[in-house]
Amino acid sequence: MRRILRVFAFMLIFGSAFAAQAGEKTVLMVGGVDKQIYLPATLAERLGYFTEQGLDVELLSEPSGVSAADVLLTGAAQGVIGAYDHTIDLQAKGKSVQSVVQFTIAPGEVELVAARLAAQIRSPADFKGRNLGVTGLGSSTSFLTQYLAALHDVKPTELSLVPVGSGQTFIDAMKQGRIDAGMTTEPTASRLVAMGQAVVLVDLRTPETTQKALGGLYPFACLYMQTAWLNVHRPQAQKLANALVKALQYINAHSAAEIAAQVPADYLAGNKALYIQSLANSKSMFTPDGAMPATGPETVLKVLSTVNRQVRGKAIDLSKTYTMEFVSAAR
Repeated sequence: MRRILRVFAFMLIFGSAFAAQAGEKTVLMVGGVDKQIYLPATLAERLGYFTEQGLDVELLSEPSGVSAADVLLTGAAQGVIGAYDHTIDLQAKGKSVQSVVQFTIAPGEVELVAARLAAQIRSPADFKGRNLGVTGLGSSTSFLTQYLAALHDVKPTELSLVPVGSGQTFIDAMKQGRIDAGMTTEPTASRLVAMGQAVVLVDLRTPETTQKALGGLYPFACLYMQTAWLNVHRPQAQKLANALVKALQYINAHSAAEIAAQVPADYLAGNKALYIQSLANSKSMFTPDGAMPATGPETVLKVLSTVNRQVRGKAIDLSKTYTMEFVSAAR
């Protein structure tokens, strides 16, 4: 119900703007615009790549990716900068959306444990009965948290998932003891560790650590759009892909310090050095060209089939959850 009310409020606030600008702006909902995993969108805007393509793009931020997906389905946004797994989840619900540009081949997420409980929670096997922070119920972080638990024989009914959002709200939840552990991304994870408030339990910030934890590459951050919209807006989608692939190439060719110099100051959360270090440590998660890794979708489907009742037992056509048409042309 809270999700429905939040989306409805979003529509009331921005609905008239969308109606007035429908022919002018391309609206992209971002599942937390200050997260490092979504950097290509910010860089494409800040470096003028959208403008080079003749696009007027507006990036709007929603802290939970699942809520961003809801906004897309209402037609209030043309695309979502969010997690690829939503394309599978939505297909299972009869909706057709596709990843158009793949940003990362690892989640870029970290399962943290509150420092006060580090001696008691040593692996996901110890999640039973604990309050576990996720961005939102039905979010990508909730799927991954449940899967890590399942790998250690902890049942979904034995978990207590607490939606706490991301960024400062996640930090506050851990500091105040409302969650015992939780999954979040950078720079939030490094901030909590630097504060002495948390320790890393499971690291999904690089392809190598992700393969170790999940058994394969895990395509995560991407631009996804409704297939019906793509079918009639191919030139616009191509321009978006051109800009975002160029941003990925920028990330691949520049240092973490050079990249950090291009983002808004508030993304740094008052600690530029920490932001740079966290980005340097996980920069390998970004694709150089927006392409989907060949075996990645299968890993994501394996995870969702294990923990998502909507997906389990469904005949999912992975070929319809992403397209390489636009990134191939951009390259």
